[in-house]
Amino acid sequence: MDGTTQNEPDGSAAEAEDADLGSARPVGVGRTIDIQQIMAALPHRYPFLMIDRMVDVVPGVSGIGIKNVSVNEPFFQGHFPGRPVMPGVLIIEAMAQAAALVVLELGGIEGKLVYFMTIENAKFRRPVGPGDQLRIHVVKERARGPVYKFRGVARVDGVSVAEASYGAMIMDEAAARQAR
Repeated sequence: MDGTTQNEPDGSAAEAEDADLGSARPVGVGRTIDIQQIMAALPHRYPFLMIDRMVDVVPGVSGIGIKNVSVNEPFFQGHFPGRPVMPGVLIIEAMAQAAALVVLELGGIEGKLVYFMTIENAKFRRPVGPGDQLRIHVVKERARGPVYKFRGVARVDGVSVAEASYGAMIMDEAAARQAR
């Protein structure tokens, strides 16, 4: 064995994948965030926590979220019986959670929440089903104060399955409660 796995592309393939996101960062550089750290940073819990692990995280810049899609996902019961397909909106939600983790890795996350503001140019290229591993590449396009704009591409086995640009805002949890 050469130390690589089927679900983890070698450096050259991963670099090519990132090239279409406009990222000049070398693959393999950056932090890894495990599930315990993810749960400490995000308020989401089962069944709505969509990221299992983050790799190649450059805080405030980019990262790759990993979602292992299981046949036991609750949405497969109704979407669709006999032909399970992960709903596209949940792939977009996974992109947002990955982006939130990239931003929250900058530090100062205590009492902060990240909210969706916009979703633009969402495209779904092929169905995602049980046994697939989503690798969600997210790159910050810009930030102005607490407002961030990201571009995400979700891939399975190196093939793009979904993409979107989206905006989010970081808010203090107390301020978010008052806004409701």
